[in-house]
Amino acid sequence: MPFYYDSIYWIILIPVLLLSLYAQLQVSSSFSRYSKAANRRGVTGAQAAQEVLRANGVTGVAVRPCGGHLTDHYDPRDNTVYLSEPVYSAATAAAVGVAAHEAGHAVQYAQAYGPIRIRAAIIPATQFGSKFAFVALLLGLALYSQPLFAVGIVLFGVTTVFQLVTLPVEFDASARALAAIDSGFLLEEDERRGAKKVLTAAALTYVAALLMSLAQLLRYVLIFAGRGGDRRR
Repeated sequence: MPFYYDSIYWIILIPVLLLSLYAQLQVSSSFSRYSKAANRRGVTGAQAAQEVLRANGVTGVAVRPCGGHLTDHYDPRDNTVYLSEPVYSAATAAAVGVAAHEAGHAVQYAQAYGPIRIRAAIIPATQFGSKFAFVALLLGLALYSQPLFAVGIVLFGVTTVFQLVTLPVEFDASARALAAIDSGFLLEEDERRGAKKVLTAAALTYVAALLMSLAQLLRYVLIFAGRGGDRRR
């Protein structure tokens, strides 16, 4: 019976792993491709982020550079959009797309967008679950304790819920970015397509992460069910 459960897991996992690899390659290749030439309007990533904020009437949000590559993010703790160097000062289609997306997250917080409020609310539970889920799962396996293993599944499930809630947050931020790019005439039509491809590739990584988490959760549930059947026999 364990072989049967493992077979189900690997049948699901292999396509998910391939999708994850494809998504990562797409992000790298798309960002590289649309970072090679300056956009014709000369709009930098920093300027694009500020335009998204302005277009949505959001004030008090800082836009600052940060180190690393594709480390761009919005931090609600200090109300700042952080843009990596290849994005902050670069006037490329890729930079505009990424910067506008991150500014979209700041707009979501400012407008109390539902899914991002839910995601923010479950962050403490997610952090706790990510730290202790595998401890409970391993102890449950080692001690052959179904209740402890079940606790591990629930804790891991919280992180999966976080991944699920993240999807609409990311898709909405990209939609806001593209809308601001259009309304502010930040890019020409062909350049906008490039920015959209970068954002689509990035969104695919979140889809792959959710599917990976679901596959892992399914494995734990199958193990739990198999161990319960063994105990009954």
